[in-house]
Amino acid sequence: MAASPHPIDQASLADEIAEEDIVERIFAAVVEQRLPPGTKLSESALCEAFGVGRMRIRRALLLLSSREVVDLHANRGAFVASPTPQQAREVFEARLTLEPTIARLAVERASAQDIANLSVHLAMEHAAHHEHSRQEAIRLSGQFHLLLAQIAANSVMLRMMKELVTRTSLIIGIFGAPNVANCRDDDHERILRAFKARDGQAAADLMAEHLRVIEGSLELGQTNGGAVDLVDLFKRT
Repeated sequence: MAASPHPIDQASLADEIAEEDIVERIFAAVVEQRLPPGTKLSESALCEAFGVGRMRIRRALLLLSSREVVDLHANRGAFVASPTPQQAREVFEARLTLEPTIARLAVERASAQDIANLSVHLAMEHAAHHEHSRQEAIRLSGQFHLLLAQIAANSVMLRMMKELVTRTSLIIGIFGAPNVANCRDDDHERILRAFKARDGQAAADLMAEHLRVIEGSLELGQTNGGAVDLVDLFKRT
């Protein structure tokens, strides 16, 4: 009797899951600004941190590069992406073009459960801000914008927003003050009130104002960052 192919398939699936876990953990560290822009992502350090071989790390870095989270340089290695001031302006220009429409569509398409879920999410944002949990506040504030894109039910816009939210976190890591998070939760509160009132135009206007406030808080030309022990960072998480 021929050997069953399932053990091989299961091993392959385990490899895929482990690789995606590496991608998501590095992605989260970048979004939460635990990995500053320009940080060198040493393959050997990542192999040690995650307990995997070099090929799996290389595949993970290629995936992160496709999301524009990581820059790959021949003969130099991988680095967390470092947007320039001009690129920062372009990101906000794109968000100002896209997100007011997302907000309006989301209001039009939101179910009562969607609005209830946004309320729960906003309560978590409030708690993170009040507990001075900056990493959690950054994660949740970006997630709020992705939730709106999910409610808007446009997969193309959602995919674009995932990239833009990540790049915005990078931009704030470079040009924002150390205590600046992605968003102010009171701005999100006003947007939620527009949802409850079923006022799509108000949500769109509030979103545009919200994005301009974030962009205005940045000091284009000033950079932050520092060395990171990758083994310590990822073994602890």
